[in-house]
Amino acid sequence: MHCLNQKTMYQTILEGHSFIRWFVLVSLLYSIYIAYKGYSQKLSFTKKDNLIRHWTATIAHIQLIFGILVYVQSPIVKYFWKNFKEAIQNLDASFFGIIHVILMLTAIVFITIGSALSKRKLSDEQKFKTMLIWFSIALMIIFIAIPWPFSPLANRPYFR
Repeated sequence: MHCLNQKTMYQTILEGHSFIRWFVLVSLLYSIYIAYKGYSQKLSFTKKDNLIRHWTATIAHIQLIFGILVYVQSPIVKYFWKNFKEAIQNLDASFFGIIHVILMLTAIVFITIGSALSKRKLSDEQKFKTMLIWFSIALMIIFIAIPWPFSPLANRPYFR
C-alpha cells in the first residue's frame, strides 16, 4: 500500500510539474513582451509591470519546487545515480539525471537575478531592459531544457 501511495504521489507531482510549465512559459513570454514594448516605446514601468515581473519569478519558483520534488522521486534519476557509468551513456537517463536539472536551475537563476536587478534599477528604461535581457536568456534555456515531444534529447507529451 505504501508503494502505491508513493507512486500516486510521484505521478501527481509529475503531472503538476508538467502542467505548471505552461504557466512559466506564458508568464515569461508575456513578461518579455511587456519588457520589449516598455523598453522600445519608452513607457513608464507601472505597478502592473512590476506585478508581472514579480509573478513571473514566483511562478518559476513554484515550478522549481515541483521540479525538485519530481527529481528526488524520479525512478529515472534514481537509476541514473545508482548506475552512473551505464546511465551516462543513455541520453534519456542523462537528460533527466543531469542535463534538465542543470539547465532549469540555470534558467531559474537567470529569472531570479533578472527580477531582482530589474526591481532595483532606477530608470523605467533600465527596468524594462534588464527584464528583457535576463528573462529572454532564461526562456531560451528553458526551451532547450523542456523534454518536448519533438526533442532529440528526451521527449515527453505536451500534457501528462
